[in-house]
This record gives sequence, structure tokens and C-alpha cells, in this order.
Amino acid sequence: MKRPEVISHITAMQQASRERRKTGTLGLVPTMGALHEGHLSLVRSARKACDTVVVSIFVNPTQFGPNEDFARYPRNLEADLTLLEAEDVDIVFAPSAAEMYPTRSSGTFVEVPAISDRLDGAYRPGHFRGVATVVAKLFNIVGPDLAFFGQKDAAQVAVLRAMVRDLNLPLEIVVCPTVREPDGLAMSSRNRYLTPSERVQSLALHGALSVAREQTQRGICSGQKLRETMLAELQKVPEACIEYVEIVDPETLEPVEDVCACALLAVAARVGTTRLIDNLIVRPDVGRSCE
Repeated sequence: MKRPEVISHITAMQQASRERRKTGTLGLVPTMGALHEGHLSLVRSARKACDTVVVSIFVNPTQFGPNEDFARYPRNLEADLTLLEAEDVDIVFAPSAAEMYPTRSSGTFVEVPAISDRLDGAYRPGHFRGVATVVAKLFNIVGPDLAFFGQKDAAQVAVLRAMVRDLNLPLEIVVCPTVREPDGLAMSSRNRYLTPSERVQSLALHGALSVAREQTQRGICSGQKLRETMLAELQKVPEACIEYVEIVDPETLEPVEDVCACALLAVAARVGTTRLIDNLIVRPDVGRSCE
């Protein structure tokens, strides 16, 4: 294995991408660093599907609200590079904030109306505008044939799929399954914020989803009943400050009342100072999850 080539300037990344795409497909895994097994599963999917794998590492300031964790978000490029070297990644694109958002910029943003105001967007105003903007920039800079994202960020996936479709961007978004700890907690860079007691409390999110999934497997398809089930499970852990408990269409994020086809069960809560999200996709008509 060799160390990935680290590129920090946009023009150099564009040149490298042009050269690489002459000889095969290029896959992009966008990240904010603080890599864990969830990210690495995306890298492995990209490695299997593409001739060249690019991982971007950029903590994007425009997707953080004024009271969120931008300043303390974990950053350790050297540790991330060691992990990516073991996965045979070709290029790491790690630009600075000034490189991505120069002062001479006119402040152009990409917005995906309506869908960006649902689920996480309802609680983090402007968040998906920042996500869509930075991902559009990464797509333009790196020029991937395939871009890999995790199912855990289901609302983000829905927003980005809509952006790619609406702007006719020439690439495919590949969504990979959520990677979980042995006890079911969805892997997240923010899990490291949790204290030992909060780590136990955080299991309430996956527990609520699992109980609701079991109900769909028994033929319960009422959105109201399933929401009540998830809410009741979360309320068993009073330390979890619930943001939302929703059942929605995976593509539009609009509420679903009759879960008779594929639907997204989604929850978000704060445990201590840490905001956590989780979801499952279910298909009651075939009695299994389709995550």
C-alpha cells in the first residue's frame, strides 16, 4: 500500500481528475474527516466499483448553524490518512475553507426547495443549503462518475439525489447501508462526544426503530401507530431530548400515513450535548427491511 496523494488546491484536483478519468471510472467519497468504519465501508464500495478512488476531507462551515459544533468537530488528518492508506485510496482532496470559499466569491449557494426543510432541515435551518452547495462544488471539482454516501444520512441523500436530478449532473449517487456498532448504534463521528452513560442512552434511537420495524413485519402499516410506538420507546430514556420521530417517503421526505410500500422510519434526538440521527427503510409488503 502507498500513501494517498494529498491535494489541497482546486486546480490541482481538477487536473488530477482529468488525467485519472482518461483511463477509467472515478469514485468520490465526500467526508468531513474523523473517519470511522462507516466511512471506510463507503471507501471499500468505491474501491470495488471504480478505477480511481478520491476521498474528500473538508469540515464545511456553511452547513453548521451558529450554535453548532463546527469549532470542536474532530479533525485529525494524519490519522485519517493512515486509515485511507490501508484502504488503497488514490487521492485525498483536503482543501482549506479559504480555498473552497474565497473572499472574492459572490456567495452563490445551491438550494433544493421544500425537501431541504424536512426532517433535519426543519431543525437545522440552512443546513441542507450548505450541504448541497459544498457537494455541488465537490462534484464540479472532482468530476466523479460515482459518489458514495451512507444510508444513515437519509435526508441528505434525498436532498442530493434531487439536486443531481434537477441539475442533470452526469454522475450516479450510490447509497450504502448504515454501519452499526455491535449493539446497534449507528456509527458517527459525533459518537466520540458521548460520555459512557450517554453512550448507553443513545441506544434508544435504534431501539425505537427496531420495535417499529417488528410491528411492520407483523402487518401493522399505520403511520400513526408506528410513530406512537417509536415515540414511546424513546420516552423510556428521559435523557434523550427528542427532535423528531417521522415516517416518510425516502425520496421526497413527505410524511407517509399508510406504510404499505417502502418507507423511511427516521428519528433524531439529543443525548447530552450530542445530536444523533438514525433511520431504517422498511417494506411491510415483503416483511423485511430494505436498508
